Amino acid sequence: MADFRVVTEDFAVSGQIAPQDVARAAAEGCALIVNNCPDGEARGQPSGRVIADAAHDAGRGCVHIPVVGRPTPDQVEALRLAVVAGGKVLAFCRSGTRSINTWALGAPLERGEIVRLGAAAGHDLSALPP
Repeated sequence: MADFRVVTEDFAVSGQIAPQDVARAAAEGCALIVNNCPDGEARGQPSGRVIADAAHDAGRGCVHIPVVGRPTPDQVEALRLAVVAGGKVLAFCRSGTRSINTWALGAPLERGEIVRLGAAAGHDLSALPP
């Protein structure tokens, strides 16, 4: 079972999820799942299609924004737009780190607040650029 970590009222991150985790996310009020994993990244990882199908079956949206290494400006903007579109968002990658870093780079918050929120969710964001 994936460990959902609440960052803000409308944004949470997780390590790799499975299809059954999508149903749990929906039950917890998530309107959108953001998959930051490239397909085939890890052995046994469900494909983006499997996660998207589970989201559809749960009546939720799913966006695939695969991030390899540092997120690009386009990936940051895509996640930012997904978050501001409304509703609670669960973003995931292998460990949750790429997801929260991608979010942090586009979050309309003061840097200190972003670092504090990251720490509360178990992620050190102190190395983010100002």
